[in-house]
Amino acid sequence: MTTGAPRPATAGATARPAAPHTTGPSELSGLPGGQPARSRPQPPWQGQWPVVGAVALGGGIGAALRYGATLLWPTAPGTFPTTVFLVNVVGCALMGVLMALIAERGSPHPLLRPFLGTGILGGFTTFSTYTADIRHLTDTGRLALGLAYLAATLLAALAAVWAAHTGTRYALTRRGGAR
Repeated sequence: MTTGAPRPATAGATARPAAPHTTGPSELSGLPGGQPARSRPQPPWQGQWPVVGAVALGGGIGAALRYGATLLWPTAPGTFPTTVFLVNVVGCALMGVLMALIAERGSPHPLLRPFLGTGILGGFTTFSTYTADIRHLTDTGRLALGLAYLAATLLAALAAVWAAHTGTRYALTRRGGAR
């Protein structure tokens, strides 16, 4: 029978806090009064910091590539935003290729997917500009063009990611490149 009082700590024992999804007795904290033990912060090279760095670096590269595309192929105001459309479709196709390669061959480094997928391709594609372009077209009386752009981008982006993923997986398995 237990009295609900904390048990005395045994010599040499280290207490671990309960997992966040469990509720355990307060004696798991190792401190009097059930106070949780403080953990030391992880050094910057451990935990999520390398992932954050990889995403940030990749995002900067992807955004610079997208900006370069809009400078090379500007779109006249009030017309179909061809450059942003193509950037989004190409970015989705590249994401399909990347995901197929990782699914079939694995990732050679744990930071490759965050760097390329979330970082470079996330920074390269621009669905926020897509929505701003739709709003601009509809606000300036080009409702049909805005709706056509909305539908075309959505359908083309989904088709691109599917086709690139399927084609890449087919090419890898046909050549015997799968694991």
